[in-house]
Amino acid sequence: MESNDIGDVLRLDWIDKKYDEQTLAFARELIEGSVKHARTIDDSIKKQLEHWDLERLSYVDRAILRFSTFSLFFQDDVPDTVIINEAVDLAKQFGTDDSYRFVNGVLDGIRKEKNGRDT
Repeated sequence: MESNDIGDVLRLDWIDKKYDEQTLAFARELIEGSVKHARTIDDSIKKQLEHWDLERLSYVDRAILRFSTFSLFFQDDVPDTVIINEAVDLAKQFGTDDSYRFVNGVLDGIRKEKNGRDT
């Protein structure tokens, strides 16, 4: 699927039909929320990047960071540790050999900043 229209993405016609409606609703929430809060999300990620530009990150790492940062900020029903662990697992599966370490470090920094503490 090639499209620049968020509506095309949100229809989720391109996803394998084996997913139930609850899973698809969660996917829609991640997509819509990440787009709606893109500036806040990207600013938070950029604060954690040392000697890196957000646009230089791989598309996979950037997407994982954006969805996960949205979850950290706006999905209070999901514990931060679960969000970060899921992001690390995605990075291990779809990223480069070092992606999971990078994703973990960035998200942990965002979590600490969000919670206003260093633990």
